[in-house]
Amino acid sequence: MSNDQGKQDLPEQGLGDIAHAFVTARQQGRSLPDFPGTIPEDLVTAYQVQDQAIALWNDQVVGWKVGYIAAERRDGSGDDRLLGPIFSQRLWNATGGTVDIPVFVGGFGAVEAEYVIQLQQDAPADKLQWTAEEAEALPAKLFIGVEVASSPLATINKLGPRVVVSDFGNNNGLVLGPEIADWTSLDDADLRAETRIEGEVVGTGGATLLPGGLRTAYAFALARSAQRGRPLKAGDLIASGNATGIHDIAVGQQALIRFAGYGDITCRAIAAG
Repeated sequence: MSNDQGKQDLPEQGLGDIAHAFVTARQQGRSLPDFPGTIPEDLVTAYQVQDQAIALWNDQVVGWKVGYIAAERRDGSGDDRLLGPIFSQRLWNATGGTVDIPVFVGGFGAVEAEYVIQLQQDAPADKLQWTAEEAEALPAKLFIGVEVASSPLATINKLGPRVVVSDFGNNNGLVLGPEIADWTSLDDADLRAETRIEGEVVGTGGATLLPGGLRTAYAFALARSAQRGRPLKAGDLIASGNATGIHDIAVGQQALIRFAGYGDITCRAIAAG
């Protein structure tokens, strides 16, 4: 992907129509029966759809979710992860009570335990490759959080990463919890999490479940953002990937995400729209 990819005009391939269909469905809180058009042939094209959708969405991007791409689903870019935008009006602070989270009825809805990085200074715009060690050296804070993974398209994850990227990375919000102090002094094994839906444990793990670890996810977000022409800035949030799995949730259900030693976040799914 070129460094100015995020700034290119979209080719005449119906990409704007795909973006418009997803954005309209999200605005109206309704589901889509099928992918609205031809699935982009690669991630470069899928990010063009995403860029167009971001331009149509009347809100500010405050961060990015990172999602993992299984080896058999990668394209010629070699990317093992993908990005999706997090918007200011879909960012909620955990209060200690129950946070209502919107999911699309008839679409896809899930919760994911997340370790959330917040940059404390701008990343250099011309640095297009990052190692985990370089990422760790860029000043940032770490928080616990919960991603609301939801899309109007129920089959979004089954259809694969090009579809996920096309619809905001299958993101519909982020709940931000307390800070984990001095995180760079901790190993991934020190960061453990558990997810419960309706009181039943549905996933356990922590930062060790992130392929390559927390710092590798951070490095990917820095590199891909710069290569897209959207270098990360101070204050940007990075949800580093699901730490206990992807757990389906339906309207009315409650999730409890417990981060050992760092706090709990409780969410209740409500209908988007």
